[in-house]
Amino acid sequence: MSKIADYLRLVKFSHTIFAMPFALLSFTYAWTTAEHDAVLWVVLLQVVACMVFARNVAMGFNRWTDRKIDAENPRTASREIPAGKISSRGAVVFVIVNAILFIATTITINPLCAYLSPVALAVIMFYSYCKRFTSLAHIVLGISLGIAPVGAYIAVTGTTVLECWLLALVVMTWCAGFDIIYALQDAEFDRQRGLHSIPSRFSVRTSLIISALLHVMSIAILIWFATYQPASWLLYVGCGLFAAILASEHYIVTPTKQRNIGIAFGTFNALASTSLAVCLIANLLIWG
Repeated sequence: MSKIADYLRLVKFSHTIFAMPFALLSFTYAWTTAEHDAVLWVVLLQVVACMVFARNVAMGFNRWTDRKIDAENPRTASREIPAGKISSRGAVVFVIVNAILFIATTITINPLCAYLSPVALAVIMFYSYCKRFTSLAHIVLGISLGIAPVGAYIAVTGTTVLECWLLALVVMTWCAGFDIIYALQDAEFDRQRGLHSIPSRFSVRTSLIISALLHVMSIAILIWFATYQPASWLLYVGCGLFAAILASEHYIVTPTKQRNIGIAFGTFNALASTSLAVCLIANLLIWG
């Protein structure tokens, strides 16, 4: 059991809560608004399985590629690979197994999911190398997580529509924004090691302004997506909570107050995605 716990910590399994709610929201939107012949519980399990396998690939591969960097960084030296709790080879095997399971699951869904599965894996694995050559790594992370709502919609319908791409953009800008906040912790280390990020390139104040602008974009795109939803108090509450929580992140993390980065990154973003998804999914099920 301790080894299982090590692998769950390796991939930060608790952070699945970031993208999973958006995948479930897109799934529900497809189910309630589009024509399909899918079996509800079958395709739902397939989507959840794909989310878990893809997340395991992304984080496992990231921890493997960054193992030497993590060992040099005091903040990350206790992570499972540099700490010796999981071997480098064990991490690679873990990534390969989850990649195979991901592709195998997409094959059971529909042809488009199967064809796009290697592309999805390539994108989420490419992110792990980005900080070695570009400060836009945060955007690539956002794109990696933004795949989730598009994939969920395709799983139900075998096609895409504007609405699922709008959700992808919400996720992309939201995740890029909060990843910039998270990266503030390693700004000085990244500068010393020649690694790229918004905080290592710009001042704390400028980095937080960029993060805030990305979150403003996320809220604006969410409002656009909301125009495709049944108008109800649940829709307004969900969007309002999401916007308020993102604003709160920037209230508790400032250039002179960075001790709350962990709360802003973990707790606030989990609340943002979950509250939005619960309200909008309920809205679709009741009035969709």
